[in-house]
Amino acid sequence: MSSQAAPEDEQQDWTRHRREVVEAQEQALRAARDEEHEKATAMIRAAVDRYRAAGIAPVPLRARPYRGSGTVRTGLEGWYLKQDRSLAVDAEGRYYVLRVDGGLLSRLRGAAPEPSPAPLIVGRGARDGDTFRLEELLEMRLADPVTA
Repeated sequence: MSSQAAPEDEQQDWTRHRREVVEAQEQALRAARDEEHEKATAMIRAAVDRYRAAGIAPVPLRARPYRGSGTVRTGLEGWYLKQDRSLAVDAEGRYYVLRVDGGLLSRLRGAAPEPSPAPLIVGRGARDGDTFRLEELLEMRLADPVTA
């Protein structure tokens, strides 16, 4: 009997070890994302201060529906980061991907997009291949703001 228990113990040890490794990797990824978000948020807040100092006023932000055309009111004010108005920041330095459900209720009442964790590389992994360093994007909007 003890000869059969040994492989089971080895399997349990391997499973436990593998779970610990995966958990450690997940914690490291979370920590890296949190650190990236903190750095990006600091950049955004500094940029918001520069926008205000340059006299660039925040504009009402509108979101695009996942399907269909047109835009949806959001109740947010801030600065668009891209000319296509798909990304924005608000006065508190929160980062938004301006895509929402475009259903009838959203079109009538407006939408409330949730802020997203701010990345240092905007568009990383996107299908269109359009990537920018956040710092560059913020500087581009200082030189060439997207107006309402």
